[in-house]
Amino acid sequence: MIAELHWGELWPPIRLSLQVALLSSVVAALLGVAIAWWMSRKSFKGKLLLETLFMLPLVLPPTVIGFLLLVMLGRKSIVGRFMEWLFHAPVIFSWWAAVIASIVVAFPLIYQTMKVGFDSVDISVEEAGRSDGANAWQVFRFITLPLAARSLITAYILGFARGLGEFGATLMIAGNIPGVTQTIPTAIYVAVDSGKTTMAWAWTVSIILISFLLLFMTRRRVST
Repeated sequence: MIAELHWGELWPPIRLSLQVALLSSVVAALLGVAIAWWMSRKSFKGKLLLETLFMLPLVLPPTVIGFLLLVMLGRKSIVGRFMEWLFHAPVIFSWWAAVIASIVVAFPLIYQTMKVGFDSVDISVEEAGRSDGANAWQVFRFITLPLAARSLITAYILGFARGLGEFGATLMIAGNIPGVTQTIPTAIYVAVDSGKTTMAWAWTVSIILISFLLLFMTRRRVST
């Protein structure tokens, strides 16, 4: 079975998946932390509606997300034309499209995890910091964020794992171009469809091992 593996074909999807997951999880984490902190400390009309909108990608079918992104980022849209002008190339069917898809699907997990973490921080501790002369950034940096550090680590790992396993939306807006946009999930799909069972098993085992390690790290952080 090992002799049937094409090593030159095996590594590019793994490498690209890790790159996409790493970049998308960093961006989604920055957005998730900032928005979750703001939402946990503010009260305004329409907050529940906005929160529901943030969580929507968690329950929508990936193909629906992919279609909406395709419309938003396509050449016929203002956003798509602007990004094409900015990067001198269409975003659709590039590896950046895979990053965007992963950011969208990973954000709700990171946002919800961080909001729970920020809600668990004792407000009186933050008020004590302000009374000692700390500004808003100093309170967040030295009080709120350290107290929510466990949630931050968990949120990032969950976001990374979600981006790593993204399939439907990625396939719709990034395609499945070997060596360019082919990630592990799309590579498995094509391998099974074309009867390359050995390659499908190799990619399946690789993503199981990576995902298991990430989840194990998450559980370990939660239990300590």
